[in-house]
Amino acid sequence: MGKPTGFLEYQRLVEVAEPVESRLRHYREFVITLTDEQARVQGARCMDCGIPFCNTGCPVNNIIPDWNDLVYRGQWKQALTVLHSTNNFPDFTGRICPAPCEAACTLNINTEPVGIKSIEHAIVDKGWEEGWIVPQPPQVKTDKQVAVVGSGPAGLAAAQQLARAGHRVVVFEKNDRIGGLLRYGIPDFKFEKSHIDRRIEQMTAEGVEFRVNQWVGGDRADALPVDRLVSEFDAIILAGGAETPRDLPVPGRDLAGVHFAMEFLPQQNKVNAGDTLTGQILATDKRVVVIGGGDTGSDCVGTSNRHGARSVTQFEVMPEPPEQENKSMTWPYWPLKLRTSSSHQEGCMRDFAISTKEFIGENGQVRALKVVRVEWQNGRMSEIPGSEFEVPADLVLLAMGFVSPVKPGLLEQLAVALDERGNVKATTDGPGCYATSLPKVFAAGDMRRGQSLVVWAIREGRQCAREVDAFLMGRSELPR
Repeated sequence: MGKPTGFLEYQRLVEVAEPVESRLRHYREFVITLTDEQARVQGARCMDCGIPFCNTGCPVNNIIPDWNDLVYRGQWKQALTVLHSTNNFPDFTGRICPAPCEAACTLNINTEPVGIKSIEHAIVDKGWEEGWIVPQPPQVKTDKQVAVVGSGPAGLAAAQQLARAGHRVVVFEKNDRIGGLLRYGIPDFKFEKSHIDRRIEQMTAEGVEFRVNQWVGGDRADALPVDRLVSEFDAIILAGGAETPRDLPVPGRDLAGVHFAMEFLPQQNKVNAGDTLTGQILATDKRVVVIGGGDTGSDCVGTSNRHGARSVTQFEVMPEPPEQENKSMTWPYWPLKLRTSSSHQEGCMRDFAISTKEFIGENGQVRALKVVRVEWQNGRMSEIPGSEFEVPADLVLLAMGFVSPVKPGLLEQLAVALDERGNVKATTDGPGCYATSLPKVFAAGDMRRGQSLVVWAIREGRQCAREVDAFLMGRSELPR
């Protein structure tokens, strides 16, 4: 490395965030990118560790030590090239990835890991500022046509790779804008949608065709019939995500004021985009309870606080994790530990090992939750006798994750084989990677693997694109 002793000389520097009191007044991103000098110093912390576990900790296998070193040396454009060699959209992951690479960093054994995510963020932002990120249309075009159903990160990554290989790619999206859950699942204060828009412009110039408001399969009059999809394209990639939410079927579930998180979050994104909505679900001056302790629950917390909620409480059924993991037991793997998001810092009461038994209503509107404390032994949950209590609530948001892709419509009409979890069945190794049970139909991302991270979706989209290219052409030069 350019600075062999950098990890001894420099401390980890985290990106600065706008103060809570000011950022709660808007929906813009509030994390400030590192300056060139700050990123250079942080890149110098990357040690000559011999085996860079960060590479394998990263689902897209980013060549992290290389671009850390290039940033340290001031070779930003080359760093961007290395970054893009494994990741189509570092402007997405540099903002919203939880950074499993940092958990795997060798420095993380006994000190603070390299700030890999913040350096990635700085590289790609500089690339856009300097005009280095431009369309890369193919030099030679084929006569093959590929349909990509779904425009989330898996679909976008697959589409861009295949377009650059010379194929004609059409992306079908049922919503009014491209991006899938990037567009309507992640709040703007974590990820502004201009990042998607400029990638769409780039991909359009590379030859990708986007069709919005286009359902595929199902009984809608304006839907593209499945048989036409199969007959008109040489290959099909199913990248529609896992959109079936986990429900909470307890008494009172049908009361007004109890909503899935994905009923609540997309509405605010639409309003931020300039749409006019009637009947928007608002947390303003309400006692909000969020059920589910993951990222989606955190997004509900942050959005509720920006609405001006009277109070926000977040429940998680699992026990509270330790504040610090036992690194000697977990490194280089992703550790289970208490994670406090920027939304939690903005105001939220969190409680763990809580199970909801009933929604209590008044005149058809939810007014409280009846909950009970639970304990876990050998992976099994049991209620603690005498621990029931009630929590006032005017708005309850269910953020307990997603269980599978939506079956009615496309998947049922295709009659594609599913795995035991209800995802589209396809392997990721050996012959026929990402191929489904149907000829010329492939699957990638959450629709294949189940609910996961954006970075995993990008990985699967890239790998699936290579398999599709090889299927169409007999060989492929696309990276895997």
